[in-house]
Amino acid sequence: MNLSRAVGYIIRNEQRRTERSQETVQESTIRRRIRNEADNRRRTKRVCIRNDVEEHNCGTMSEQCGFCGAVYWKEEKNTAHKYTKCCHDGKVQLPAFPDAPELLKVLLTENSPDAKNYRQRIREYNSAFAFASMGAQIKPPRGTGPYCYRLHGQVYHRVSPLYASDQHKESYGQLYIFDSSEATEKRLSNNQNCLQHVFEKLDFMLREINPFAQSYLQMHRLVQEHPTTSVKMVFLEDKNLDMRRYNAPTLCTEVAAIFVGDNGEPPANRDICVYPVGNTCQSISPLNQCCDPMTYPLLFPRGECSWNTGMEHVEERRTAKRTRVTQLQYYAYRLSQRNGFSILHNSGNLFQQYIVDAYVKTEGSRLHFLRQNQKDLRIELYRGLLDALECRAHNENIRTGKLIILPSSFQGSPRHMQQNYQDAMAMVRKFGKPDLFLTFTCNPSWSEILNSMEGVQRPEDRPDIIVRVFNMKLKELLEDICQHGIFGTVLAYLYVIEFQKRGLPHAHILLTLDSESKIRTKDDIDKFVSAELPDPCTDLRLFQIVTKCMVHGPCGTININSPCMRDGQCCKSFPKQFKDDTEENVNGYPIYRRRATEPVQVGKYSIDNRWVVPYNPWLLKKFNAHINVEVCASVKSVKYLYKYVYKGHDAASVKIQKEGALDHDEILSFVEGRYVSAPEAMWRLNEFNLSHKSHTVVRLAVHLPQQQPIVYQDGQEAQAIERAALRKTTLTSWFELNKNDPSAHNISYSDIPQYYVFDKSTTNWKKRQRGGQNVIGRLPVVSILDSERYYLRMLLLRKSGAISFDDILTVNGLRCITFQQACQEYGLLRGDQQWHDALNEAAQFQSPRQLRMLFAMICGFGEVEDVPDLWVQHQVSLCEDFVHRYSEQTGPHYALADIEELLTSYNLSLQKLHLPTVDLPASVLERAN
Repeated sequence: MNLSRAVGYIIRNEQRRTERSQETVQESTIRRRIRNEADNRRRTKRVCIRNDVEEHNCGTMSEQCGFCGAVYWKEEKNTAHKYTKCCHDGKVQLPAFPDAPELLKVLLTENSPDAKNYRQRIREYNSAFAFASMGAQIKPPRGTGPYCYRLHGQVYHRVSPLYASDQHKESYGQLYIFDSSEATEKRLSNNQNCLQHVFEKLDFMLREINPFAQSYLQMHRLVQEHPTTSVKMVFLEDKNLDMRRYNAPTLCTEVAAIFVGDNGEPPANRDICVYPVGNTCQSISPLNQCCDPMTYPLLFPRGECSWNTGMEHVEERRTAKRTRVTQLQYYAYRLSQRNGFSILHNSGNLFQQYIVDAYVKTEGSRLHFLRQNQKDLRIELYRGLLDALECRAHNENIRTGKLIILPSSFQGSPRHMQQNYQDAMAMVRKFGKPDLFLTFTCNPSWSEILNSMEGVQRPEDRPDIIVRVFNMKLKELLEDICQHGIFGTVLAYLYVIEFQKRGLPHAHILLTLDSESKIRTKDDIDKFVSAELPDPCTDLRLFQIVTKCMVHGPCGTININSPCMRDGQCCKSFPKQFKDDTEENVNGYPIYRRRATEPVQVGKYSIDNRWVVPYNPWLLKKFNAHINVEVCASVKSVKYLYKYVYKGHDAASVKIQKEGALDHDEILSFVEGRYVSAPEAMWRLNEFNLSHKSHTVVRLAVHLPQQQPIVYQDGQEAQAIERAALRKTTLTSWFELNKNDPSAHNISYSDIPQYYVFDKSTTNWKKRQRGGQNVIGRLPVVSILDSERYYLRMLLLRKSGAISFDDILTVNGLRCITFQQACQEYGLLRGDQQWHDALNEAAQFQSPRQLRMLFAMICGFGEVEDVPDLWVQHQVSLCEDFVHRYSEQTGPHYALADIEELLTSYNLSLQKLHLPTVDLPASVLERAN
């Protein structure tokens, strides 16, 4: 009997294995998803039972990189269980800096009046002794609070001639030619809050050990010895470069070559050449190894040179593809913390400036590459933009200038943000609206941060520590939410990292829950979200966290100088109203319960429930930080949330230059519009994610026959066309797949990435082996002005199994001439349904202003049967911004007035279209927009 049971067991197992081997990818995916959801539900029950929770702690930096000795927290290991942020797995090996001069060590660590003054004014001291100036708009945040170095726009590094002109005071390297006492007097006259005897000590130190100071003094002596002969001093881009391009220099120092007479070739583009006199300063290339030591003599007192283009990876660790050390790799190595005293990490405000400068250099190099490669590298995709630029230039009677594109591949660019936004909306179309919106902000008082401070350091002095700890905490938070299911089973999530004006990082997180976990009732809301002060008698720890981290302001009449005040009103609408019970949905948002209880004293203010930012008690107790938790009550609120998390810089790209040409320069606009703080720069140098999604969104091509986008160099158009003919796009490869694989016939084009992987090397779709449940396909948005492509997209969303463009054009045996005709034959264009669909889809990702432009375009180019009905059906979306700014009564008037203005381009009016007419002055409308 036992034997027969065993045989039966073996047979049944073999049958199961056979059945599973015959499963389709789709069936296997469904089975795994059901199993994972069951596991998540079990985890959820276990987590919810634990009403109390210990505060999360990452421990101490007890781990070390085996290659370079950088110190880490244990939780910083990557997926390969390695520490790689410092030297990139042993590829980068740089010489250690020599021991810090004793004077600097004392000034940076002691509590004497001299040391305190030095640390407080360290940027002024550094500027007084610098050999090169750094030009930038420094935009410190408003109000009081810890120091935060924040830069806006362009950055320049410049070096002046050896001698000042009659119109200017001596400064920077020019001061090193004077004796110490005279130089100190001149420095003190420009920096009266600094101390004279500290200046004297620093001057003596730098003259002794800094090769740049010695070079300036040597050049001065040679000029005095040869007053009638030209003298120049060259700081080389790379000290390892061949000096034979110059005739023998008269004198060489550790960092410079000084020439007397007209010998030698002109300096290379990135070399720094100092002449005795001149009316202008010379710009220093950020690629020059002398840029950092000349700008930051108090960080590199011995003139230690920085990154140069010739630095190579360690021979045994390098790959065939990449052999050189990048700027980012260099700065990541130098900014990594190691055991022992470091001038860099103890220099407070100057350390912040150096971090920002380092990141701006690395970003600038990438932008420079993109700018330099635009002249020869074109993409047909941007042809419409060039046409629009030429049209505007013609209308303004000026010539067309440059067209400089910042592509979506550049992280943080407007195109990159827009692509991410559309990817997020593809997730909404797949899984529905998100259920929860969280904002998680770094707490600089976390024990991991405070325990990492050395001596007199404060959290704001160490943006490197702040971002590393926040990144670890964010991973733990996402694990609690997505894997341990504290809100239930999460179907999809995304997060975006932003930086407060004070520099602290925070994450905006959107969560979509499964049907069993949906937050539907006011009881569900109250279960997960509280907007009230907890009772200190029953939960003192939670009360302390809420009063420290989750109280807004206060603002209003209590504190009119609060940063949230705009025109006398709180922009966050605090204080809220008391409310005995939660209401689920009021204009797209819930109104949380805020009962009228006795106020409590928080600092110098008396606070009640009206000032509490909504939170989840469990998360607050675990992470001891500001974690705002909001319920998304309706689809109306969703678009604003996604637009908020993916907002970018606002800047005009099109400008008329002095030469009378119309330029479209997206790189310049990006640079001029950016703000960079030290924590953000450190985040980027660590290569932490700026955004992340639970699902991979595959962007699918939509193009007409023989009109796929091609990349080509000027003069090589024919070769590019030949290459394009041989390489398939995701669309043409889908046709091939349907010809050869019958199992793909029932899968639509937008769903194909769930079951197949597009191999870019062979340009073929291959059957997916795993992970399909985390993949979504997305078709790009197409303007209705691009009519044939617009109708092709409409067909691709509805038709599966197509084997060619002709197949798509064939309806019931009839081959249509155009894709629009095919849509008509399928009945997709009956009445005004196509226009309703276009506006509904656009409403998911476009602003109300863009929607009104689309509405006017549809009226101008489309054959709309009932324009008034189109207005009525989409009035809410078309008026959203004006209703939000004014009221539900006046918002539609402003929207109609704006549409009236837009219709003039099509020789139409509200009256001609039988829409309600309004009369608003153009000046009022311009201000409203």
